[in-house]
Amino acid sequence: MAEIRESGTWGSALSSDEFTAIRGAGFQPVGQVLGAAVYNIGYTGGYGCPGSWGSFGFGVPYQGVTQVSSRGGYGSFGPLVQTLYQARHKAIDRMVEECRELGGHGVVGVRLSIGSFPAGGLEFKAIGTAVRAPGAPPRRRPFTSDLSGQDFAKLIAKGWVPAGLALGISIGARHDDFATVAQTRWGAGNTEVTGYTELVNDARHDARHQLEADVKRLGGEGVVVASMEMRVRERECPSQEGRRDHIVEVTNIGTAIVRFSRNAERAGPPALAILSLDPQRRQAARVNIGANRT
Repeated sequence: MAEIRESGTWGSALSSDEFTAIRGAGFQPVGQVLGAAVYNIGYTGGYGCPGSWGSFGFGVPYQGVTQVSSRGGYGSFGPLVQTLYQARHKAIDRMVEECRELGGHGVVGVRLSIGSFPAGGLEFKAIGTAVRAPGAPPRRRPFTSDLSGQDFAKLIAKGWVPAGLALGISIGARHDDFATVAQTRWGAGNTEVTGYTELVNDARHDARHQLEADVKRLGGEGVVVASMEMRVRERECPSQEGRRDHIVEVTNIGTAIVRFSRNAERAGPPALAILSLDPQRRQAARVNIGANRT
């Protein structure tokens, strides 16, 4: 970082349009920044089944139970979700540290990714472009944003500034119960699978609540969500042979924002010009305007 700063040159992951938009908002790039963390995923929780106990080991339970990670109950994936948060935050913090060393005020266009590491485990990576506003004092903690350069410029023009990347992660699990098995049979016809609906809704709502909590932690007034992903998989029930569980993982990523100026906002809609097509009214209007001028 010291060599890059002293060289007087910089690199970025910006397109030409993004670069132009950021310059137009009063910022300039200072360099591409990166943060990474490689984690071995060991105990993840969720090894117990949240609903097989309802059958007491005999057949399919009459009614299943949906468990989400934030509740921390039996069969939840709470430890895995905490690891996902921790790994991402470490990658983001290391990227922010590089931004600080380059003299930047924040990072725009951040991309978070997860990939397998050849030696084992998962690599969590955060990459973006550090920017600064010439003449502005240094920030205690540079902001982070996954907005594009154009969207970042629009945000600044409207009197808002990014506070940081906000994350909302939840994993839900549900054991297939009697209703689920019946509703997914070939002869069930066109019907809602109520157990799957509950699982998806609970996981999505929990992820949204976690996102809201992260926005508050960052001191944001709102959040601009750029990514909402959901992955669904099934597994053989760890507690009951021959039965299935379904797992839903929801990840919401957005930019928490804070207002720094209200001057850029309009007090109201612009005045609407109205022109009458009646020639007599137009003539009367011209006469009245001429009388007012005299």
